[in-house]
Amino acid sequence: MSAPPTEQAVALPEPILAPHVSALRRLRARGRVRGRLALLGPAFVAAVAYIDPGNFATNIAGGAKYGFLLVWVIIAANLMAMLVQYLSAKVGVATGRSLPELCRDVFPRPVTWGLWVQAEVITIATDLAEFVGAAIALNLLFGVPPFVAGLMTAVVAFGVLALQSRGYRKFEIAIAALLGIVLLGFAYDLSQVTVDTGALAAGLVPGFQGTDSILIAVGILGATVMPHVVYLHSALTQARVKAEDDDERRELMRFQRVDVMIAMGLAGIINLAMLIVAAELFHDTGRTGVDTIEGAHAGIQTLLGGGAALAFAVALLASGLSSSSVGTYAGQVVMQGFIDRRIALFLRRAVTMMPALVVLALGLNATDTLVISQVVLSFGIPFALVPMILLTRRRDVMGALVNRGATTAVAAVVAAMIIGLNAFLLYETFT
Repeated sequence: MSAPPTEQAVALPEPILAPHVSALRRLRARGRVRGRLALLGPAFVAAVAYIDPGNFATNIAGGAKYGFLLVWVIIAANLMAMLVQYLSAKVGVATGRSLPELCRDVFPRPVTWGLWVQAEVITIATDLAEFVGAAIALNLLFGVPPFVAGLMTAVVAFGVLALQSRGYRKFEIAIAALLGIVLLGFAYDLSQVTVDTGALAAGLVPGFQGTDSILIAVGILGATVMPHVVYLHSALTQARVKAEDDDERRELMRFQRVDVMIAMGLAGIINLAMLIVAAELFHDTGRTGVDTIEGAHAGIQTLLGGGAALAFAVALLASGLSSSSVGTYAGQVVMQGFIDRRIALFLRRAVTMMPALVVLALGLNATDTLVISQVVLSFGIPFALVPMILLTRRRDVMGALVNRGATTAVAAVVAAMIIGLNAFLLYETFT
């Protein structure tokens, strides 16, 4: 009898593994339009800070008192904002770290703690503008007492910020919607006035009229180039879409460039519309003393009617609520980044909003408070810009996305102009 055949091993086929698809490729696979829209958003969150209630105060005061004289300041500040926010977005994409985190990693500990302290002061000044502005809007719309309106603003800001815990996209969409309300409000008001294009063109030529105009110009600059969103923008892009290699990082930055140009462009249009409305309604009619938000609202109601006044107040409310939420988010980024500490969001909000509530409770002049807060913000700009420029020019930090020499040079000129303007203001004011 023959022996049974021996069993032969049967080779099993190797398992077929699905190819790895990066986060960027998955987003782009959504389609030509949806895929691109999905990559936009961080700059719109940052742009809200560029149209906060402080902008209302400085732009109204500037337009009413000096007409179109300071148009060039708004345009210059907006161009600076585009560069600054682009560099901040690039920090997050290139390093996967926020700007405060990079400062903690690179700079000596005393420098980092000093930067943190000034950033907290800036956060308080930011809250001051946002809470006071939203409280004024609630008072104009519904007659809510200022202090109670401030508390209501805090509650709504927490609600908007809570969307961030459900995914970055919901938060971005909510903030963009509020930005759209501000845009529509001023588009309506602008449509109700006749713009003197010749005077508007003359305002493109740089110039001042005394120290007061410089003070307002610095306030416009401080209200436009906002230090806290210089820190925040890098955090918004650091982990939003994880890039696999340098090619994907470059591709992400192309979309970030478009994001910044669109969002900051809209913010610039809104700021310009604020000044134009104030110049046409108040300066050209001899009402140059209109320097409060309440006075502007009353003037708009008298000269243009209730519809325009309503659009103004609703835009102010949307501005205050959205910027309050963004300000709280930025405060957490600042503390966690610079000193690697986190505290309860409610406690942090209670501390930073306290000065604003005190101002509301004491009944201090709201618009003067807003203008002063914007000047404080302007003095904080160099402490955000200089570290960012120093870091983005280093190849060991930025890798393939390191700044070109020309970019660093332009950014340095921008920082020098801001610092120089502030120094000149101090000299003129005290001497």
